[in-house]
Amino acid sequence: MNLVAGLGNPGSRYESTRHNAGFLVVDELVRRWNGTLKKDRFGSLSGDALMRNNKVHLAKPQKFMNRSGAPLRGLLDYFGGEAGDLIVVHDEVDLPFGTIRIKQSGGHGGHNGLRDIHKHLGSNAYARVRFGVGRPPEGWETADYVLGRWSSDESFALDGHVAKAADAVETIIEHGLEAAMNQFHVREKSAKPATAESGDPQSFRAPMAYGVSL
Repeated sequence: MNLVAGLGNPGSRYESTRHNAGFLVVDELVRRWNGTLKKDRFGSLSGDALMRNNKVHLAKPQKFMNRSGAPLRGLLDYFGGEAGDLIVVHDEVDLPFGTIRIKQSGGHGGHNGLRDIHKHLGSNAYARVRFGVGRPPEGWETADYVLGRWSSDESFALDGHVAKAADAVETIIEHGLEAAMNQFHVREKSAKPATAESGDPQSFRAPMAYGVSL
Protein backbone atom coordinates (compact mmCIF):
# COMPACT_ATOMS: atom_id res chain seq x y z
CA MET A 1 0.00 0.00 0.00
CA ASN A 2 0.99 3.63 -0.43
CA LEU A 3 0.14 6.39 2.03
CA VAL A 4 1.12 9.91 0.94
CA ALA A 5 0.98 12.48 3.74
CA GLY A 6 1.54 16.21 3.34
CA LEU A 7 2.58 18.07 6.48
CA GLY A 8 1.24 21.45 7.50
CA ASN A 9 -0.90 23.29 10.03
CA PRO A 10 -4.70 23.30 9.81
CA GLY A 11 -6.86 26.41 9.55
CA SER A 12 -7.15 29.42 7.28
CA ARG A 13 -4.51 31.33 9.28
CA TYR A 14 -1.81 29.02 7.97
CA GLU A 15 -2.97 28.33 4.41
CA SER A 16 -0.47 30.49 2.55
CA THR A 17 2.58 29.86 4.74
CA ARG A 18 5.77 28.05 3.78
CA HIS A 19 5.22 25.45 6.49
CA ASN A 20 2.16 24.20 4.56
CA ALA A 21 4.07 23.19 1.43
CA GLY A 22 3.20 19.55 2.08
CA PHE A 23 -0.51 20.33 2.10
CA LEU A 24 -0.19 22.05 -1.30
CA VAL A 25 1.43 18.98 -2.85
CA VAL A 26 -1.25 16.62 -1.54
CA ASP A 27 -3.94 18.99 -2.85
CA GLU A 28 -2.28 18.82 -6.27
CA LEU A 29 -2.26 15.02 -6.17
CA VAL A 30 -5.94 14.96 -5.20
CA ARG A 31 -6.67 17.19 -8.20
CA ARG A 32 -4.62 15.05 -10.61
CA TRP A 33 -6.09 11.76 -9.47
CA ASN A 34 -9.70 12.95 -9.08
CA GLY A 35 -9.58 12.01 -5.43
CA THR A 36 -11.23 13.51 -2.38
CA LEU A 37 -10.10 14.36 1.12
CA LYS A 38 -13.10 14.35 3.38
CA LYS A 39 -12.93 11.57 5.93
CA ASP A 40 -11.60 12.53 9.34
CA ARG A 41 -9.69 9.40 10.29
CA PHE A 42 -7.42 9.45 13.34
CA GLY A 43 -6.97 13.22 13.14
CA SER A 44 -6.27 13.45 9.40
CA LEU A 45 -8.25 14.56 6.41
CA SER A 46 -7.89 11.46 4.28
CA GLY A 47 -9.14 9.79 1.15
CA ASP A 48 -8.27 7.33 -1.59
CA ALA A 49 -7.38 7.82 -5.23
CA LEU A 50 -6.20 5.79 -8.19
CA MET A 51 -2.90 6.81 -9.79
CA ARG A 52 -3.05 4.89 -13.03
CA ASN A 53 -3.19 1.30 -11.66
CA ASN A 54 -1.97 2.16 -8.17
CA LYS A 55 -4.39 2.71 -5.32
CA VAL A 56 -3.05 5.46 -3.08
CA HIS A 57 -4.19 6.72 0.31
CA LEU A 58 -3.77 10.47 0.85
CA ALA A 59 -3.70 12.38 4.10
CA LYS A 60 -3.24 15.83 5.63
CA PRO A 61 -2.81 15.55 9.43
CA GLN A 62 -4.95 18.12 11.24
CA LYS A 63 -3.27 18.10 14.67
CA PHE A 64 -0.67 20.81 13.95
CA MET A 65 2.83 20.14 12.69
CA ASN A 66 4.44 18.95 15.91
CA ARG A 67 1.65 16.37 16.41
CA SER A 68 1.74 14.76 12.97
CA GLY A 69 2.87 11.35 14.19
CA ALA A 70 -0.21 9.94 15.91
CA PRO A 71 -2.59 10.55 12.96
CA LEU A 72 -0.19 8.82 10.57
CA ARG A 73 0.41 5.93 12.97
CA GLY A 74 -3.37 5.47 13.16
CA LEU A 75 -3.75 5.46 9.37
CA LEU A 76 -0.91 2.98 8.82
CA ASP A 77 -2.42 0.63 11.39
CA TYR A 78 -5.87 1.01 9.85
CA PHE A 79 -4.63 0.18 6.34
CA GLY A 80 -2.25 -2.55 7.50
CA GLY A 81 0.84 -0.64 6.42
CA GLU A 82 4.34 -0.12 7.78
CA ALA A 83 6.73 2.81 7.89
CA GLY A 84 8.15 1.84 4.49
CA ASP A 85 4.71 2.35 2.92
CA LEU A 86 4.63 6.02 3.91
CA ILE A 87 5.71 8.99 1.78
CA VAL A 88 5.87 12.28 3.70
CA VAL A 89 5.97 15.62 1.86
CA HIS A 90 7.32 18.50 3.96
CA ASP A 91 8.94 21.92 3.80
CA GLU A 92 12.74 22.04 4.05
CA VAL A 93 14.72 25.14 5.02
CA ASP A 94 18.04 23.52 4.10
CA LEU A 95 17.14 23.53 0.40
CA PRO A 96 16.78 26.58 -1.87
CA PHE A 97 13.24 27.59 -2.72
CA GLY A 98 11.68 25.21 -5.23
CA THR A 99 14.35 22.52 -4.96
CA ILE A 100 12.86 19.04 -4.62
CA ARG A 101 14.86 16.25 -3.02
CA ILE A 102 13.91 12.69 -2.08
CA LYS A 103 15.18 10.83 0.94
CA GLN A 104 14.55 7.66 2.87
CA SER A 105 15.46 7.14 6.51
CA GLY A 106 17.87 9.53 8.23
CA GLY A 107 17.26 12.04 10.99
CA HIS A 108 14.56 14.65 11.39
CA GLY A 109 16.91 17.61 10.86
CA GLY A 110 15.19 19.68 13.55
CA HIS A 111 11.80 19.45 11.83
CA ASN A 112 9.27 18.80 14.59
CA GLY A 113 6.76 17.18 12.24
CA LEU A 114 9.31 14.53 11.29
CA ARG A 115 10.46 14.27 14.90
CA ASP A 116 6.93 13.36 16.00
CA ILE A 117 6.50 10.88 13.14
CA HIS A 118 9.75 9.16 14.18
CA LYS A 119 8.45 8.96 17.74
CA HIS A 120 5.07 7.44 16.90
CA LEU A 121 6.24 5.08 14.16
CA GLY A 122 9.29 3.94 16.10
CA SER A 123 11.07 4.07 12.76
CA ASN A 124 12.58 6.48 10.26
CA ALA A 125 12.24 4.08 7.33
CA TYR A 126 9.69 6.13 5.41
CA ALA A 127 10.29 8.17 2.25
CA ARG A 128 10.37 11.96 2.30
CA VAL A 129 9.81 14.42 -0.51
CA ARG A 130 11.56 17.56 0.71
CA PHE A 131 10.21 20.84 -0.67
CA GLY A 132 12.81 23.57 -0.45
CA VAL A 133 11.67 26.86 1.05
CA GLY A 134 15.13 28.37 1.57
CA ARG A 135 16.88 29.71 4.64
CA PRO A 136 15.44 32.70 6.50
CA PRO A 137 16.97 36.12 5.88
CA GLU A 138 19.58 37.38 8.32
CA GLY A 139 18.00 38.35 11.62
CA TRP A 140 14.88 36.21 11.15
CA GLU A 141 13.93 33.35 13.44
CA THR A 142 13.40 30.15 11.48
CA ALA A 143 9.93 29.69 12.98
CA ASP A 144 8.84 33.15 11.88
CA TYR A 145 10.14 32.46 8.40
CA VAL A 146 8.37 29.12 7.83
CA LEU A 147 5.17 30.57 9.29
CA GLY A 148 5.52 33.60 7.02
CA ARG A 149 3.61 33.86 3.78
CA TRP A 150 5.18 33.26 0.39
CA SER A 151 6.76 36.34 -1.15
CA SER A 152 5.34 37.68 -4.42
CA ASP A 153 8.22 36.13 -6.40
CA GLU A 154 7.73 32.79 -4.66
CA SER A 155 3.99 32.88 -5.22
CA PHE A 156 4.56 33.44 -8.95
CA ALA A 157 6.70 30.28 -9.23
CA LEU A 158 4.94 28.19 -6.60
CA ASP A 159 2.54 26.20 -8.78
CA GLY A 160 5.38 24.90 -10.93
CA HIS A 161 7.37 23.72 -7.92
CA VAL A 162 4.31 22.09 -6.36
CA ALA A 163 3.74 20.26 -9.64
CA LYS A 164 7.36 19.07 -9.62
CA ALA A 165 7.01 17.73 -6.07
CA ALA A 166 3.81 15.94 -7.11
CA ASP A 167 5.72 14.44 -10.05
CA ALA A 168 8.31 13.17 -7.56
CA VAL A 169 5.63 11.43 -5.49
CA GLU A 170 4.21 9.79 -8.62
CA THR A 171 7.66 8.59 -9.67
CA ILE A 172 8.32 7.03 -6.25
CA ILE A 173 5.01 5.15 -6.37
CA GLU A 174 5.34 3.97 -9.97
CA HIS A 175 9.10 3.41 -10.35
CA GLY A 176 10.60 3.36 -6.86
CA LEU A 177 12.87 5.56 -4.77
CA GLU A 178 16.06 5.03 -6.74
CA ALA A 179 14.47 5.99 -10.05
CA ALA A 180 12.91 9.06 -8.44
CA MET A 181 16.24 10.15 -6.97
CA ASN A 182 17.97 9.72 -10.32
CA GLN A 183 15.33 11.89 -11.96
CA PHE A 184 15.03 14.67 -9.42
CA HIS A 185 18.50 14.89 -7.86
CA VAL A 186 20.02 16.93 -10.66
CA ARG A 187 22.18 19.95 -9.96
CA GLU A 188 20.17 23.16 -10.14
CA LYS A 189 21.25 26.77 -10.40
CA SER A 190 21.65 28.37 -7.01
CA ALA A 191 18.63 30.30 -5.88
CA LYS A 192 18.87 33.95 -4.80
CA PRO A 193 19.41 34.22 -1.06
CA ALA A 194 16.34 35.23 0.87
CA THR A 195 15.94 38.86 1.85
CA ALA A 196 13.88 40.61 4.46
CA GLU A 197 11.16 40.95 1.81
CA SER A 198 10.90 37.15 1.50
CA GLY A 199 8.04 36.99 3.99
CA ASP A 200 4.84 38.82 4.60
CA PRO A 201 5.50 41.67 7.05
CA GLN A 202 2.29 40.67 8.76
CA SER A 203 3.47 37.11 9.38
CA PHE A 204 2.89 36.25 13.02
CA ARG A 205 5.40 35.31 15.67
CA ALA A 206 5.89 31.63 16.38
CA PRO A 207 6.41 30.16 19.83
CA MET A 208 9.17 27.70 18.94
CA ALA A 209 11.80 26.91 16.31
CA TYR A 210 11.52 24.98 13.05
CA GLY A 211 8.62 22.55 12.92
CA VAL A 212 6.65 24.94 15.07
CA SER A 213 4.77 23.73 18.13
CA LEU A 214 1.32 25.27 18.45
